[in-house]
Amino acid sequence: MSRNSQEGCELYERLFNNGITIEFLKEPHINTEVYKQALQNQIKIKLDTGNIATDELMNSIIEALNKYTIELAKEQIQIAFDQAEKEVQDLRQRTKEGIITAKLNGKQIGQRKGIKLITKKSIKAKEIILKHSKEFDGTLNDIECMKLTGLTRNTYYKYKRELKENI
Repeated sequence: MSRNSQEGCELYERLFNNGITIEFLKEPHINTEVYKQALQNQIKIKLDTGNIATDELMNSIIEALNKYTIELAKEQIQIAFDQAEKEVQDLRQRTKEGIITAKLNGKQIGQRKGIKLITKKSIKAKEIILKHSKEFDGTLNDIECMKLTGLTRNTYYKYKRELKENI
């Protein structure tokens, strides 16, 4: 959902405030419905007993409980995003270590330098270039040949250069 936990929490809150429902398959305790319930379960009592000190004390306790409930919900969301960020960082680290271990064991990672990748698309395109390009006794100029093959400019000239090298 985000690159880091802080960004995730901000996005969560922004989506929630826009009325968007978010459901997490593996973390259902942070679904927006759960957060919405926490907001709705706030105590909505304003005491008026006639004793100002008692009323202020009780109302401030109720307000503190409501703030605590909301902060607790936000904290749970933050913890879930922190855990997700940690898992991603751990996965990156394990991948990096796996690549290093594989290299130490003599495994080839990626394509070897200097080896040209041959694809079906390149074979077809080169056949068309050989047949239709003016430089190979065809009738089409480079622009027309690019349109016919559907290649981009750089790819077209790369294939053309490779064909010249092979001849």
